Amino acid sequence: MRLALGIEYDGTDFSGWQRLSHGETVQGALERALSFVAAQPVEVTCAGRTDAGVHGRCQVVHFDTEVQRDPRSWVLGGCSNLPSSVAVLWAQPVDQAFHARFSARSRRYRYRILNRQVRGALEARYVTWERLPLDAARMHDAAQVLMGEHDFSAFRAISCQAAHARREVRAVSVRREDEQVIIEIEANAFLHHMVRNIVGSLLPIGRGEQPVSWMGELLAGRSREVAGPTALASGLTFIGPRYEAHWGLPAEVSQ
Repeated sequence: MRLALGIEYDGTDFSGWQRLSHGETVQGALERALSFVAAQPVEVTCAGRTDAGVHGRCQVVHFDTEVQRDPRSWVLGGCSNLPSSVAVLWAQPVDQAFHARFSARSRRYRYRILNRQVRGALEARYVTWERLPLDAARMHDAAQVLMGEHDFSAFRAISCQAAHARREVRAVSVRREDEQVIIEIEANAFLHHMVRNIVGSLLPIGRGEQPVSWMGELLAGRSREVAGPTALASGLTFIGPRYEAHWGLPAEVSQ
């Protein structure tokens, strides 16, 4: 039997999603909790790995098991054996053909910037602080050049192991909500550090240090060396993947 789960987590104190031989990871914590519920080893596959310090609103995983438990038991049992920074949101059986990674049609990220003169305290773990005023409208206009399929080498980490740098951005927006500037981006898939590198290049535009056209120049130039720095992980949240409706998953991850 194959099960799909929705997972929420605060990534601040984890060394990323992927299980490691050293350091605590979200995957490691989740697999230990589910293995306790199943009374046998459980290994999960996720929709998209996140880096150290990056959060997850609805990460989707799947795993196979012959153990009979109702969905409520996986949710409550998983939560009771997880640290407070990780929660199982839902669990349900899925078709054996479903794959958390390969069945996903797109992935969505949100980046939040606290834009005021004083650093934050209440939400310091979930935002990046920028003291200089940002023009969200300029950032939004600059980001529109990213729409469509392109070579995103300019926003690709040197350590990225993807076979190629072509990705399709399907939606991107920048807006201000009171003291926060919020960047949202959806693509078929992402390169390593792609969102954080895009944000790092939008910030100089928002501060007025670079023209709106700079984003297009970076994209066309394909050089990571001249693009902006990698933005901090704290402001980034993986909102979740999207799947075709026929898989029958909750609305928040279905198209």
